[in-house]
Amino acid sequence: MTTHNPIDQSTATTQTPYQPRRQWQSQMLPVRNMHYHLRHWEPAQINPDLPVLVLAHGWMDVAASYQFVVDAFSEAFAQGRRIVAHDWRGFGLSRTAQPCDSYYFTDYLADLDMLLEQISPDRPVDLVGHSMGGNISCMYAGARAERIRRFVNLEGFGMPETAASQAPKRLAQWMDELREQRAGGMTLAPYASVEAVADRLQKTNRRLPRDKALWLAHHWAAPDEQGHWRILGDASHKITNPYLYRVDEALACLASITAPTLSVEASDDSLGQWHKGRYSLAEYHERLTHIPQCEIAVVHDAGHMLHHDQPKAVAKLIEDFLR
Repeated sequence: MTTHNPIDQSTATTQTPYQPRRQWQSQMLPVRNMHYHLRHWEPAQINPDLPVLVLAHGWMDVAASYQFVVDAFSEAFAQGRRIVAHDWRGFGLSRTAQPCDSYYFTDYLADLDMLLEQISPDRPVDLVGHSMGGNISCMYAGARAERIRRFVNLEGFGMPETAASQAPKRLAQWMDELREQRAGGMTLAPYASVEAVADRLQKTNRRLPRDKALWLAHHWAAPDEQGHWRILGDASHKITNPYLYRVDEALACLASITAPTLSVEASDDSLGQWHKGRYSLAEYHERLTHIPQCEIAVVHDAGHMLHHDQPKAVAKLIEDFLR
């Protein structure tokens, strides 16, 4: 099923939302036990010699998040190229058929594998992943090295090292949070209007312009039957993952990546801000040495949502690397 997705003019605001330069189409594809939502930007005539460019979003984000970067691609790069972004399960319009109380990292790997089987069954793809999407893509690029031609990782840093001794407390926390969820304690707060959603996006990201915040708000959230705007993300994503992050497993996957890789980070050092000394950029850079072919680039005047903050700079890095 394919549909066009203009902004609902009934929710028009006093300020004009961002106007996309390149129009997209939506499509639902069957993936394992559900349907995945794809947003794709396709030229009038596709060049079969160009690999499909797949864009993977981060935690509590949606495929529409890449619109600003897609708009910033040059005509020479976009001409004839199929560009696809998907909503991960439990985000955007990719919702499970039955209520889900936990999401597991390995499910995303299998989902991506099934998606690529349908999107580009016979050829490797170019893969870009942001944050959680970058972490998933790192593991996938190692496990399915032959499926990736080139890989761009946008702030997908991985996680701090863990120890087996943390397992009992971690499992207990997971079970406690499942109880809290069953009691109705795990929810995402509603917003009174789409403008309030835009306010929230700008509060999180001080560099996001108002027009882009208003546009993104229409795709990051949707009104319910009572007219309250709710984020298009399952509250179950807030539940602690019961599995520890195994650095040795992550390094094995990095070492198995055969695609030339570009690791892109923002100048604000979001990694240091999150982990407060438990995990640093220096440690991340040491992990990158396990990838056989890896370059590092920095986007200046940008935070973790660097594809929103500096879409032109991010688009140029992707273009130059994929060429």
